[in-house]
Amino acid sequence: MAFPEDVLTSDEHVVLHLHPHWKALIGPVTVTVLAVAAAGASFLLPEGWMVAQLAIAVVAVVLLGWLALWPFLVWRTTHYVFTNERVLLQKGVLNRDRRDIPLSRVNDHSMTQRLTERMLGCGTLTIESAGERGQSVLTDIPRIEQVQTTLYELVEADRDKHTLGDDELREALKGGGLTQEKPA
Repeated sequence: MAFPEDVLTSDEHVVLHLHPHWKALIGPVTVTVLAVAAAGASFLLPEGWMVAQLAIAVVAVVLLGWLALWPFLVWRTTHYVFTNERVLLQKGVLNRDRRDIPLSRVNDHSMTQRLTERMLGCGTLTIESAGERGQSVLTDIPRIEQVQTTLYELVEADRDKHTLGDDELREALKGGGLTQEKPA
């Protein structure tokens, strides 16, 4: 389930598109291996144990769906998208929840990493923005240091794009009838 490119504006482009870190899939992979092993081992039971084999197969299928397939779908449908204009956070398998944070509203961003996250190269990114919701916490971000640096660069580039330089300020002041005297 790819991120829909049609939600981007005409002059907007994706800089980073991430899913949560692969560590989120350790549990589902473990459950899959154990469920397949249990279902395979059930065929080693004697012939009269057909009901037990069926029960093991049903439990294995339920566990695969609940503890393996569902977390995989949640992981796959969680998108952290950084563009040249905003940060888009989207998640949801059946229902969809999306939050857009314009780069111009980003006041602060910070990252935290526990020891295991440092070893795996992931962490939590907290983006504080001006607005009703305040903070957005993005968990299990892969390559967290690079992502935070990229976010910083995007925010600074956005501020530079929307800030008048000295020459543009002088032109704006001239055009409005206000002029500055140049020192002699």
